[in-house]
Amino acid sequence: MSPSLSDDRPLYHQLADSFAEAIHQGTLKPGKRLPAIRRVAQTHQISINTVLNAWQLLEDRGLIEARPQSGYYVRSVLPAVTPPAPHRARIKDPSSEKLDLIDQVFAAQNHPDYINISLACPQDGELYPSARLGRITASLLRRSPDLIGRYALPPGSERLREEIARRALHGGMSLTSDAITLTHGCMEALQLALRAVTQPGDCVGLESPTYFFLFPLLASLGLKALEIPTDPQHGLSLDALEMLLQEKRIQALIAMPSAQNPLGCCMSRQNKQRLATLVNAYQVPLLEDGLYDELQFDWPLSPAVKSFDSEGWVIYCTSFTKTVAPDFRIGWIAAGRFHEAVARLKAVSSMAESRLLSETLAEFLANGGYDHHLRTLRRRYAANMDEARGLIARYFPQGTRATLPRGGFVFWVELPQRVDTVAMFRRLLQEQICVTPGALYSLSERYNHALRLSCCYPFDERYTWALKRTGAIACELAGLAPGIDQGLPLRPQTV
Repeated sequence: MSPSLSDDRPLYHQLADSFAEAIHQGTLKPGKRLPAIRRVAQTHQISINTVLNAWQLLEDRGLIEARPQSGYYVRSVLPAVTPPAPHRARIKDPSSEKLDLIDQVFAAQNHPDYINISLACPQDGELYPSARLGRITASLLRRSPDLIGRYALPPGSERLREEIARRALHGGMSLTSDAITLTHGCMEALQLALRAVTQPGDCVGLESPTYFFLFPLLASLGLKALEIPTDPQHGLSLDALEMLLQEKRIQALIAMPSAQNPLGCCMSRQNKQRLATLVNAYQVPLLEDGLYDELQFDWPLSPAVKSFDSEGWVIYCTSFTKTVAPDFRIGWIAAGRFHEAVARLKAVSSMAESRLLSETLAEFLANGGYDHHLRTLRRRYAANMDEARGLIARYFPQGTRATLPRGGFVFWVELPQRVDTVAMFRRLLQEQICVTPGALYSLSERYNHALRLSCCYPFDERYTWALKRTGAIACELAGLAPGIDQGLPLRPQTV
């Protein structure tokens, strides 16, 4: 094992990340002893203190443990979330109780006095290039003060669409700027796509579990939902989907094939290709939510399903809110054969996005170091997940399981069945801690013992205290001791 140290970060960070990746890929297996500190120092021509600092960082992340008089060892494995049991898909509308619960959780997530450990909105200013964007905006206004005096008309800034088309090549997509429409975030892109391809009363296939705001979105458009089993490691069940397509039970499908929210899983290249083949063969539109695509931990990026789209039945939706600037609210959609319909709907709904913000973003994508910024984000989120899972392994009840994310910053935790996480959510609110109960992510009752947690916050005393306290209350509700010796999950290898 000889990880390379080559970038400009502190040496101990580079060393820790190299060994962390070896642990995640299974090169260093649970229970295996790490090389002697002196040997690692000699191999990399670094000081013993540098190695000790790296080992301390890996301990903080929960990846290794010190054993007296013996050395450092890779920790044992926290059980992974198991695939869902087979079930008959039923068409459902969200109940008023479910919609009310979504409103309650959303209100709690936005409460300024609560410690939030589940909201998928990064709260650390260091995660965004705010200063760089500010300088670009100021420079644009100095050079072209009339930018704010002209209407921006659909489909939006040509320069930004050209930059988006260039970057789409990383996801295997060959797009022209004319095939892209700018939107007000990813949710508007999904809404426009649904309006273009469905009618009230139609049924839309969803992953299970899925992003909970899709339920009120469908309800607002008079659409029904049908949940499709989703494997916590491999993603949407294509066998189940094919059966539904054969039976003509769905008129559209929404899926998040890469870094899925809330599971964090990523479909294999082969499965993405099969998914594109299915929707093209049955002529059922797929709304591909690519919100976390650029935050995949593996490089090169796993291609989008859209890259395999032969007949234009895949509609790709995403935004820059998770990677660059949440407040810009700039997203985009490549709607394939539905491009004209989506463009017309955009014109009569919100017209276009800010010209100034669009040009600022275009300049940043072209010259602002976006790729370097993304590499930093990926490393930061991978390390944050390690540290969060380390805390879960120590403080959550024995029998707790967690997913193995391949990207993004959210993951799924399943507690022992006796724990009702809606009751747990209400209990934690009394201590000003906000979590998101699993019941929100399905119209069934299958996930009442689950939580989605998020790792896009500073790992300061407030966050770690809240996670530890959540674990303590979970132990109390479960009547079980904390799983101090459970360890961490391995990140699955690229398929």
